[in-house]
Amino acid sequence: MKITILTDSPKSWFIPFGRQLQEQLQSAGHETDYVFSAADVPPGDLCFLLSCVRLVPASVLALNKKNIVVHASDLPQGKGFSPLQWQIAEGRNEIVLTLFEVVEAVDAGPYYLKETMRFDGSELLEELHRKMARAIIDLCVRFVAQYHELQPIEQSGAESFYRRRTAADDELDVNKTIAEQFDHLRIANNDTYPLYFNYKGNKYILKIYKAEDATGK
Repeated sequence: MKITILTDSPKSWFIPFGRQLQEQLQSAGHETDYVFSAADVPPGDLCFLLSCVRLVPASVLALNKKNIVVHASDLPQGKGFSPLQWQIAEGRNEIVLTLFEVVEAVDAGPYYLKETMRFDGSELLEELHRKMARAIIDLCVRFVAQYHELQPIEQSGAESFYRRRTAADDELDVNKTIAEQFDHLRIANNDTYPLYFNYKGNKYILKIYKAEDATGK
């Protein structure tokens, strides 16, 4: 098969894992390209849209027979933005990944595979991303291996949507304990969207690392 992987930001956290997926697919005998702009997607059999932040034009989707996304929720529940972060903040440690086909409506296409990720409640964002990426790779490899056997399943049931996260969602409550806000701390992006709190007229930035991962930043 001729397969493309698209991650539409060259700074995405997912890129090292996308490279791993590319290598696994190539080792299985598939011609596989990894591109970082929708404009660079070539014609082919299959395009994986992984960790994409922009809508892909219909003209680009038409280049491949199937366009596949992996979304971190049990669709049709949890459509929209940052589903992993929202669910961890809600206190969930079992999160479903849904591999589905792209259609015009957002996160509405038929799905082929679902897989449940289980976390132990201690992981911070980097580790959450790492565990999710490995599960995504496994799902994509499995989908390719079973490409001719898998049948699409239409989504059913009540749907829900997560909105885009904003800076306001990164504010901690000084009147709550660390334990009460630990799941919020777990999804902190120390580099681009660090947590903060306001106290006595000042804004304070808070970054969190596991002791073994601390870099002294």
